[in-house]
Amino acid sequence: MTTSSQTTTRSASLESIAIATRMIERAEAQSAQTRSLTPARVFERVVLVGLDLLMVNLAFYLAWYARYRLGLFVALDPGNYVEHDVYLPLQIALSLAFAFLIALRGLYRLPRAASAVDDLSTLFTVAGISVMLLFAGSTFVRYPAESRLTLIFAWALITLLTFLGRANWLWVLGVLHGRGVAVERTLVVGDNTVGRMIMQALAGRPHLGYAVAGFLSTDGNSDFGRFRRLGTPDELDRVIHQERIAQVVIALPSASHEAIMRIVNHCRRDGVQFRLVPDLYEVSLGRLDMDTVSGIPLMGIKNPAIQGVNFFAKRVIDVVISLALLLLFAWFLVPLGLLIWLGDRRCSPLFGQERVGRGGRQFTMQKFRSMRPDADKQLADLLAYNEAEGPIFKMRDDPRRTRIGAFIRRWSLDELPQLWNVLKGDMSLVGPRPATAREVALYEEWQLHRLDALPGITGLWQVSGRSELGFSEQVLMDITYIENWSLGLDLRILLRTVPAVLTGKGAF
Repeated sequence: MTTSSQTTTRSASLESIAIATRMIERAEAQSAQTRSLTPARVFERVVLVGLDLLMVNLAFYLAWYARYRLGLFVALDPGNYVEHDVYLPLQIALSLAFAFLIALRGLYRLPRAASAVDDLSTLFTVAGISVMLLFAGSTFVRYPAESRLTLIFAWALITLLTFLGRANWLWVLGVLHGRGVAVERTLVVGDNTVGRMIMQALAGRPHLGYAVAGFLSTDGNSDFGRFRRLGTPDELDRVIHQERIAQVVIALPSASHEAIMRIVNHCRRDGVQFRLVPDLYEVSLGRLDMDTVSGIPLMGIKNPAIQGVNFFAKRVIDVVISLALLLLFAWFLVPLGLLIWLGDRRCSPLFGQERVGRGGRQFTMQKFRSMRPDADKQLADLLAYNEAEGPIFKMRDDPRRTRIGAFIRRWSLDELPQLWNVLKGDMSLVGPRPATAREVALYEEWQLHRLDALPGITGLWQVSGRSELGFSEQVLMDITYIENWSLGLDLRILLRTVPAVLTGKGAF
């Protein structure tokens, strides 16, 4: 009986996968008939190609200048001096080869969700291959000018300058799209975990040019944080015309294949572009542990990523960086603490608050004091003015703040003492938002998953809107971080934290 049940279950799973695959293939085939680059997308691609060509030419010129004019690292024999004009054909050939290889790697396909940091390793690799091809070609034809050191300089400078060029272009696109220039209003169909993650991802990458108008769902009538519920899938026609929708993202379970194809056909009829998120993502494919025994596939769920060697590596990085930052900012921390103390001499400039860390262990999180000593007693009187969703309390113009407290919270200076918590092992540089015991007591069971990792000074919630995000959004981002953790992800979050802090968006 058990064997029969397992066979039936496996058959149903395989059938579900087959249906999902057929739907994706059919949807993609139909989408290809209606999908075309808008003038704005064509312009973005032309600018990106032109920017890469410009950066490669500039990099090669700087490499020539560093070798033949500055004589960096190795002194140049005057008899070996070569004018830049002689290198010009090689420079042009290098830029064209670089652009061609970048196109083959798909880095000119738009829109792309990857950031400039995500592309850095590809830029480095393609720059190296281009330089090696140029070296091999110039050697084969016995080109009169050849300097290995110049090519090495060019490799490094091409990587750096193309990275900076792309990063700045994505920033410009983000600013333009944030102001409503050339954006495509997007509707998400589905209110499951995948649908919510898609909405967060699109909102967190403004350079893509997708403005999430809202979502459609069959269950419930409530919004999801900053995202509005616009109706049910049956109201798709009304919503598309009323909200001027240009893109539809379908995030429904594969079992709803009839509803999915109905939506696809509707999008085709109205000339609306669409994307389909396979329901298979619900099983967190990145967390599957695959193995075979005598050719028989076995699947299981991997252990949480931040364990064992990974936890040790993350901990080493935390200690090294937090210690370096404490030493670097020591000259600033003491005067800032003194300034806070002079503002109110009744208490210490440091404020210790009980928070819940990894595994539910409580610890004292250190911050620079930004509120008056009786702030906790006034909390009950201010709950009616709470601007945050869920158990978190946030108030934009909190009357409990001191004059200097408002300033240091605006620029996140109050969080600098948390580097000591990182050094002690209570926290990490990157991780889930440290929760209070009051918040944890109100958690639903699935939300407790955010306690599987050390809380962080920064995290996905920090670089994606901070206090402007609803509680449910913050929790989902924390869980997404835990399930998809890598050292590369930590690096990207740390790099994105700098502009998030400098702009002060969502800090109050």
